[in-house]
Amino acid sequence: MSLGSTQREFSRQVAELIEFIYKSGYECTLGDAYRDPRVFGEMGDKNSIIGKENSYPAYGRAKSAHKQRLAIDLNLFKDGVYLSTTEAHRPFGLWWKSRHPDNVCGGDFDDGNHYSRKYGGIA
Repeated sequence: MSLGSTQREFSRQVAELIEFIYKSGYECTLGDAYRDPRVFGEMGDKNSIIGKENSYPAYGRAKSAHKQRLAIDLNLFKDGVYLSTTEAHRPFGLWWKSRHPDNVCGGDFDDGNHYSRKYGGIA
């Protein structure tokens, strides 16, 4: 499957995940999705214009599914309260992984709000 086809399928599944979150009585907001190489560096680079200008450390990983448009971070809420723990995302991460064998959730590496699709060895 091409990168473009994978991106389109990923987008559709993210919409289904968001719908599942709401049907489960939770809410969410969108966090990081695409990480533009002009800011975060090309694939393989851990770079950040923000980091250089403001003395902040570089953000993210050198090889990230966000750079392939195959990852999104979702901020989870229940009754208006932000749920920041990986554990709070567990039921949604398990659901996400059940949808496709290449789907990955941040619960696998203590980044609970991360949902991505493996492609080219990158998750």
